[in-house]
Amino acid sequence: MLCYSDANTDPYFNLAAEEFLLTNAAGPIFRLWRNSPSVIIGRNQNAMAEINTDYVKEHKIPVIRRLTGGGAVFHDLGNINFTFIDRRTDAEDTAEMFRRFTAPIIEAIRSLGINASLEGRNDLTVDGRKFSGNAVCIHGKNVLQHGTILFSSSLGSLSAALRSRPEKFTGKSVRSNAARVTNLERHLPEGLDMDVTGFMEYILDFISERTAGTECREFSPEEKKAIRLLSDNKYSTDEWNYGRSPAYGYSSSFRLPCGFFEIYMDVKQGRITSCRIMGDYFFISPVEEICRALTGVRHEYGDIACALEGFSLKDYFGEDIKEELVSALAGTDKAQA
Repeated sequence: MLCYSDANTDPYFNLAAEEFLLTNAAGPIFRLWRNSPSVIIGRNQNAMAEINTDYVKEHKIPVIRRLTGGGAVFHDLGNINFTFIDRRTDAEDTAEMFRRFTAPIIEAIRSLGINASLEGRNDLTVDGRKFSGNAVCIHGKNVLQHGTILFSSSLGSLSAALRSRPEKFTGKSVRSNAARVTNLERHLPEGLDMDVTGFMEYILDFISERTAGTECREFSPEEKKAIRLLSDNKYSTDEWNYGRSPAYGYSSSFRLPCGFFEIYMDVKQGRITSCRIMGDYFFISPVEEICRALTGVRHEYGDIACALEGFSLKDYFGEDIKEELVSALAGTDKAQA
């Protein structure tokens, strides 16, 4: 396994490095990294709906879109990010990926005397408080799973930079309880003096010592050049990070157990001419495939349902939500023949 740990805190570079490693990985990879203050949004999220625009602009906080699904998060130097890249096992779903890749992190943290655990599908908690969220992305036979670890982050900045979305809790499911967050430094055993860099070194040593054939390294000059090019041409651009505001004649937002959804469609002469499905759901396959299949389809329940036949919606949204999705796309609460 290759272990990467470097001092680069440029969020554009670091998000580009994730894509570079995923698409070029020839074997298992583990990476620890930190970003300077930034807001990192999920692959399918509407950036303007997730951030406190005034706060982000005033404090010159960059907003960067990542490859993976899930929700918006705030990064600063008190937050550590970890990444695992490995081969995907046959028929492994996102829940299994989360269990596999968070296990060594949980083990390392527990070895410090902190009672960390995986809660729900993708959150790590201690004493009922969340300190880590995780997300996945698939490229060919490779899977990338990365997560945050709040160690000494500014929770005030975290709260201020992200926009509260009350409408996330309306729709067809029961209202969710917002998870309280915490920094791990508050849970260190008495007498254990450790700062964020010391914690990073501990995690890196713990995992590398327990993995056979580990080689710790930094990015080569050639790799840095390739990552910087990807950063400049993609991750630093407004086109990637904000995208164009979708033109639509129909919109809907709702929450299901697998995530919050926003649907934007342009419907002309009774047919869908453009479609975007955004949200903080987790995915294996790109949602753009669903949107392409809907283009040209009549804006009717039956036609939309037929267009989605053959799709395993669990791959696109984490769960099989065909009835709920078709109803939302068609603008009806009940299935119609």
